[in-house]
Amino acid sequence: MALDAHIEKQHIPPSPLTADEPNFLAGAGVYKQHCAVCHGLPGQTPVDYATTMFPKPPQLFRGKGVTDDPASETYWKAANGIRLSGMPSFKTKLNDTQLWQVSELLAHANEIPEGVKTVLVPDSLTSASAPPTPSKSSRK
Repeated sequence: MALDAHIEKQHIPPSPLTADEPNFLAGAGVYKQHCAVCHGLPGQTPVDYATTMFPKPPQLFRGKGVTDDPASETYWKAANGIRLSGMPSFKTKLNDTQLWQVSELLAHANEIPEGVKTVLVPDSLTSASAPPTPSKSSRK
């Protein structure tokens, strides 16, 4: 309640971006890189790292997530972080456009197009990211 009251006093302007597929796609890329490790991806169970945090980070693509929050509230939380939680401030890591793109994506998470959903899938291990397999000659 205190956080909600504080955010309300900030008088954050509405999003300068349109809630459209190009912004959702850009927001999905930013979300996947910076947010998904704690807040998860659609259809993914929380990673062990997130389950050890207190308070537990909300899984934003499960249940209602933050789709009932205005994008400006999500923007404020991502930009400023949430004190006494694991939520850091991203205002020095992401620019305003990126913060708004993620906020718009999350505000419309229950209605994003299929093309955007394909970006929000966990990466499979590729040969570049998989640990090297020892060759037969190096095995003993």
